Amino acid sequence: MNEPTVTTQPSAGGLEGVVVAESEISYVDGQEGRLVYRGFSIEDLAERSTFEETTKLLLDGELPSAAELATFRTALAAERSLDERTLETIRGFPADAEPMAALRTAVSALGLVDPDRGDDGPDATRRKAIRLIARLPGIVAACDRARRGEDPVPPREDLGHAASFLHQLRGQAPDPEDARILDICLILHAEHGMNASTFSARVTAATLSDIHSAVTSAIGTLKGPLHGGANQEVMKMLLEIDARGIEPAAHVRELLAAGRKVMGFGHRVYRTMDPRAPILRRFSKSLGERTGDLRWYRMSEEIVDAMRAEKGIDPNVDFFSASTYHALGIPADLFTPLFAIARVSGWAAHVEAQYARNRLIRPRAKYVGKRDLRYVPIGQRD
Repeated sequence: MNEPTVTTQPSAGGLEGVVVAESEISYVDGQEGRLVYRGFSIEDLAERSTFEETTKLLLDGELPSAAELATFRTALAAERSLDERTLETIRGFPADAEPMAALRTAVSALGLVDPDRGDDGPDATRRKAIRLIARLPGIVAACDRARRGEDPVPPREDLGHAASFLHQLRGQAPDPEDARILDICLILHAEHGMNASTFSARVTAATLSDIHSAVTSAIGTLKGPLHGGANQEVMKMLLEIDARGIEPAAHVRELLAAGRKVMGFGHRVYRTMDPRAPILRRFSKSLGERTGDLRWYRMSEEIVDAMRAEKGIDPNVDFFSASTYHALGIPADLFTPLFAIARVSGWAAHVEAQYARNRLIRPRAKYVGKRDLRYVPIGQRD
């Protein structure tokens, strides 16, 4: 029980190349640029599935029947409403609170009022997972509305997961095409192997802490700009280029000459294009055409060309998600919380998998500090 699951392998640092667990949940092929959920390619799921069905797949390991999916959708919709104590917690946040910090705190608070608190058995954990998946959209929407001095919008059980979020965020039912695009975006972000936030969730779960603690750990990890915040930084870059009136390629060269990172490019795992990027690229273009504002898409394409010319690297999932979310009217500082709304389904699947075959995750560090020093009394020190 107390031995680590980490298997030591040659590493370049940051646990790169270290296998921490066996998983049936997803497969990331960095060499071929493939992402697979439970055996299904991300392209197939994005074209044919829905976020609710994909979530059920991630949790259970197989595609549900029509009856099972209908039951699952009903269960999610029934759990969307936030209790008054959680809403009061949200209202108490400072108006300038960072949305990811607000989400992290609200999710932690949910654990205090969950009806299954104190029970971490499989059935109770699944019920808590469904509540977390169902309520994260409402938390993000309520936090955004609270900082604008507006009341939260109750969820609608007759809408799908993505559509209900847009309704709660905007205060009106969304265009069906907007809802479908966001639904696919949620599918693309739902799971991605042993990434930093998923690893964080599994480390927490491996101590036999509860799922709310594990998801809170994951949100805290996703909050970092080197993990979940890249798409927000991409939008900041696009807005800066637009405000300056500079050519996107010239801006890229300026950043590279200054030794700064161009966010949304390259990936720790993929050695070719991130398979989610082409799907989001199409959405960025189609939404720009529909709204009559293609500048963000065109700017993005010029940056892609410049980065390929200068560095030979392709965009990742964060790059075109920025202009896509912007075209959907989502504020830039909600991009990462939106990532969490999707990824909580993957986190929940991993937490359940960790509980099912648990071993404490306890890696070691290679000591490179001083040795054999002798204590000198404080009065004798220089």
